[in-house]
Amino acid sequence: MSSCRLGRHGIVLSLFLGASFWHMAAQAAPRPEALQLPAGFHIATYTSHVPGAREMVLGDRGTIFVGSMGAGKVYALTDGADGHAPQVRVVAHGLNLPVGVAFHQGDLYISDTRRIVVLRGIEDRLDHPPTPQTVADNLPYRAGDHSWKFIAFGPDGKLYVPIGAPCNVCDIGHEFGRLIRMNPDGTGREDVAYGIRNTVGFTWQPGTGALWFTDNGRDMMGDDIPSDELNRIDRVGQSFGFPYCHQGNIPDPVYGKGHPCAGFTPPVLRLGAHVAALGLRFYEGTMFPAMYRGGLLIAEHGSWNRSRLSGYRVVAVPVSAGGSVGPASVLVDGFQHDETPWGRPADVQPLPDGSVLVSDDLAGAIYRLSYDGHAG
Repeated sequence: MSSCRLGRHGIVLSLFLGASFWHMAAQAAPRPEALQLPAGFHIATYTSHVPGAREMVLGDRGTIFVGSMGAGKVYALTDGADGHAPQVRVVAHGLNLPVGVAFHQGDLYISDTRRIVVLRGIEDRLDHPPTPQTVADNLPYRAGDHSWKFIAFGPDGKLYVPIGAPCNVCDIGHEFGRLIRMNPDGTGREDVAYGIRNTVGFTWQPGTGALWFTDNGRDMMGDDIPSDELNRIDRVGQSFGFPYCHQGNIPDPVYGKGHPCAGFTPPVLRLGAHVAALGLRFYEGTMFPAMYRGGLLIAEHGSWNRSRLSGYRVVAVPVSAGGSVGPASVLVDGFQHDETPWGRPADVQPLPDGSVLVSDDLAGAIYRLSYDGHAG
């Protein structure tokens, strides 16, 4: 895999940019014993039978639904008998990059590159899944990067869908590089925010309802700039700078002229260059130590074009009720060894018991992170 890392001036085909190593999943194997954790934490493979595992969401009855990158399938995980490995079912197939999954009133919504489909009453029909119904069609699409979509329902009952920029960096106006929302039946589409290169993770803060999201910085500006971003939307219509300004304070060398960074919303926190911050959730459980409660857990998928790898870990960001943040700390590390990745975290999903699932699209696995207060 060393050929996947390019130096400061490397060039790579755009199709490979979007591949995210999913096609290599069969060559990787879960290695939870290689992961580094703070004292008292433990991690184990929950299942290794979800090729290209990406976004996760919980059903009303505890079913774990998992979208995928490249496999064209969506999976449903239910508890195995007598504590054994979970049963894995395919509930949808033949889709185009069905990365995103969202659960709403008994129905499972799935993202495609150009549409959103739904499986009605899915938890009653896991063994005989219904035919997907299209609820939103003709989503903006242009051949290139970032056509896959993380999706989620907000506290307002609306489905939020990102429209990623179809490029590393380009002036795409307001058609791309934005976040939209719609009613569950696909009607009432409206824009929420602009200037977003590609968010593959967003969530709402309990208590305040504020929407927080990760955004991946552009490539080909060097090893150390620009940083990936953690952002917060405080009002509809905010712009976060892409393609004119990066990380809140770096004008783009091509598109930045005439668009000062002061005119855009800066990130709440800079997460580091090329870490590829993806899925994130607020941790509301009581299993982990108090320092993690109310804060964010973020999956960092890992760099592809840095001379030394960055990311390939899960980080924790403390967040106060008022929205202020502390520095990120590493919670799970070690998905690469000696500059060779064996895993790529894509999403995090807290469970009712306080443990957290971590999806890995390279190894095709999901891990369960827990804490018992004892080192070793």
